[in-house]
Amino acid sequence: MNNETTPKKKVKMRLVGLDGNAFSLMGAWQKNAMRQGWTREEITPVLEKCMSSDYDNLLYTLMEHIED
Repeated sequence: MNNETTPKKKVKMRLVGLDGNAFSLMGAWQKNAMRQGWTREEITPVLEKCMSSDYDNLLYTLMEHIED
């Protein structure tokens, strides 16, 4: 899956200090995205990309969509 299928927007949050569990990280990202006005259609492709490979891919994908 390439980046063209995910929005170019970023969620304002920090991953540092969060539980490192994959589902916990995705849940925190999703919760913040929803609070910041992201639609389900914007959130879903990011989460699908997170789950498309390994843990490193998940972290890389989330970091692509996070702004400190």
